[in-house]
Amino acid sequence: MALIPEDVPAQAHIQRGESEAEALIAAAQELGAGLLVIGASSTGLFKRFSIGSVASSLLHASTVPVALAPSGYSRTEPITRLTCALGTRVGAQEVLAVALAMAKRRCLPLRLVSLVALGPGESDATVQDAQAHLNGVAQASHTLAADALETLKPDVVVGTGRTIEDAVDRLDWQDGELLMIGSSRLAHSKSIFLGATANRILRALPVPMIVVPRDFEIPDEEATL
Repeated sequence: MALIPEDVPAQAHIQRGESEAEALIAAAQELGAGLLVIGASSTGLFKRFSIGSVASSLLHASTVPVALAPSGYSRTEPITRLTCALGTRVGAQEVLAVALAMAKRRCLPLRLVSLVALGPGESDATVQDAQAHLNGVAQASHTLAADALETLKPDVVVGTGRTIEDAVDRLDWQDGELLMIGSSRLAHSKSIFLGATANRILRALPVPMIVVPRDFEIPDEEATL
């Protein structure tokens, strides 16, 4: 608590459980947390993610969004942009709705991104498919948050590379940026499951990432997200 600046309201809480991850999830539910924030493993490369056992468990079971920071991340300035990664499977509208709510609440520029790996054996998707998908998701979401879309005017970007990791690396990332991504279709309702593509994104990502549970309900104005 001594490390918390005086102008940041904070409380300390001790939670017992069978494991660290179980205790963190229980505390988040008990306290009505909007977000669980964890760091990378101390053994990771600087400004790259290395997922320890606790983080791995949270990324496959948490019932609230989990924010991860890469090793060595120490930025204290305000967030500058929110990027939302959208896949082509069912559920893209759900994570977009959460991203819209966060961007609007915090007055952040919003960027919608789809990643396409063009190397041999990577994917059958094309840049045109990804572009059409992003445009379609944005248009379909007008019924959910038309005022937010009109106000935010999100950028639509397709990132390409030989691999997913290469596509992530080729994108322009701001120092104060956050990436938001949804859970795998394998996730239980109201729970997180980090899929294979998200894991690959994590390996190359230079900025913090927020993983949103499947079927997550948009928090109200009092929530921390």
